[in-house]
Amino acid sequence: MKIWLDGTLRDAEGARVSVLDHGLTVGDGVFETLKAVHGQAFALTRHLDRLAVSARGLGLPEPDLDEVRRACEAVLTANPMPYGRLRITYTGGLSPLGSDRGTAGPTLVVALGEAQRLPDSTAVVTVPWVRNERGALTGLKSTSYAENVMALARAHERGASEALFGNTVGALCEGTGSNVFVVLDGALYTPPLASGCLAGITRALVAEWAGAEEAELPLDVLDRADEVFLTSTLRDVQGVHAIDGRLLPGAPGPVTAKARRIFTERAAADPDPRPAGRPAPGAGETG
Repeated sequence: MKIWLDGTLRDAEGARVSVLDHGLTVGDGVFETLKAVHGQAFALTRHLDRLAVSARGLGLPEPDLDEVRRACEAVLTANPMPYGRLRITYTGGLSPLGSDRGTAGPTLVVALGEAQRLPDSTAVVTVPWVRNERGALTGLKSTSYAENVMALARAHERGASEALFGNTVGALCEGTGSNVFVVLDGALYTPPLASGCLAGITRALVAEWAGAEEAELPLDVLDRADEVFLTSTLRDVQGVHAIDGRLLPGAPGPVTAKARRIFTERAAADPDPRPAGRPAPGAGETG
């Protein structure tokens, strides 16, 4: 396997980051995960835009997105596979022990691993911990993921593949690595970004393409929703057939199935769906 590390492709065995990298010692970094199908990364432009937003939010130096794009292309070419998880990691770099950053500059790693397509529906649990919708890292895709690791471990202990969080005011927020949608009386809703959830790439596309509305939803909406589904880079649109052991008969339901079909068709037709106003390569933009 070939991995991009700070400007060059390296064999996995030789790709080494310092034990004093700030991403390791204090979790000072941001990342993106992309779906890669036969060497084509999905929604690369949107993911790079979010990487830059997360880096700015964390106070990291602005990433060179042209370099990151080249790194992704190089890794995809060097590691051919039918279906994979492309991971971009951007950290504070070599730094002294403690919270202060060093002056060596950031570390950039791009790696690709094989992935498995997921079933059409899954089980989830809710957890007693909350997302802080007013926290310093809210909305940033930070490498500080220990809270998610704990919640996901609890989900696995209970036979589920995802854990859902409420926030500090008792509103539905998100999963450990997914956004959540609910269907009420045939209408599709998802928590707003103000709830503290991540601005998921798949979330935004599903909301746009399937016509979902943002709405503040109490956590107990999960007890009365007609349908519930998750969105994420590797889940795409995945129905929920059980919540805390309670079965949702017929999952994935008709609204979920329609959203999944629309997403699959639109994503296949345009592997890099850009936000409105963002030009395609060759139309005034590099890359």
